[in-house]
Amino acid sequence: MSRPSLPELEAERERLHAQLAAVGDFRRGSVTENYRKCGKLNCACARPDHPGHGPRFLWTRTVRGRRTRGRQLAAGEVEKVRRELAGYAEFTSLAERIAEVSEAICEARPVAPPGSAGDEGPSGTGGEKGGSGTRSRRRSPPR
Repeated sequence: MSRPSLPELEAERERLHAQLAAVGDFRRGSVTENYRKCGKLNCACARPDHPGHGPRFLWTRTVRGRRTRGRQLAAGEVEKVRRELAGYAEFTSLAERIAEVSEAICEARPVAPPGSAGDEGPSGTGGEKGGSGTRSRRRSPPR
């Protein structure tokens, strides 16, 4: 099987970008369904065969600093949050695929010969930064 051409890869990347733009709302995390026993001896949940009170739905996610945050969801929110979680899964899948296609584009794109138009940096100076042309007097730290 042959590798896709550069134009085919670029078209694939554009198609993936369009799909990414259509993802819509999303959020990270997961939803868990929990049942709890209240601890009252005369409650039905105290029986061994009773699952407990519930279900209660909890949305949890990891935030900066590796801390876990959670929030109990109202019954009407559960399906909405699950759709948004599915949107996040789609987002991450597309982002990964875009990265793969972009890497393939980088590999497929020919290297421009030195001094050609494609070798210029953002300022149009051939990729070199401005400056006085003298070497820095900084030394590397002792080892």
